[in-house]
Amino acid sequence: MIKHIVFWRLNDTAYGNNKQTNADILKEKILAMQPKIDGLIKIEAGFDFSGEKDSCDVVLYSEFTNKDALHRYQIHPDHLEIKKWLAEVRHERRVVDYEI
Repeated sequence: MIKHIVFWRLNDTAYGNNKQTNADILKEKILAMQPKIDGLIKIEAGFDFSGEKDSCDVVLYSEFTNKDALHRYQIHPDHLEIKKWLAEVRHERRVVDYEI
């Protein structure tokens, strides 16, 4: 099993929206990927509530059956569209992929 975790820090505004609105849109886009990727076991998104200086705004947690499924996710047109949209929304991204 592959776990893919991404953290983002969002810009205060983008596309005429505030940070929370863009976070909500991002979560909606992420969750819409679930039925579209063969081998995507689980996907969820959440928002930080701690407000600590080192925290990120949004997290993506996902599980895949194997590396091939993660690759299919990464090249899926909907995922590429999200990445393009995020270019204006985020100012920082951290990612970890690991196998268990």
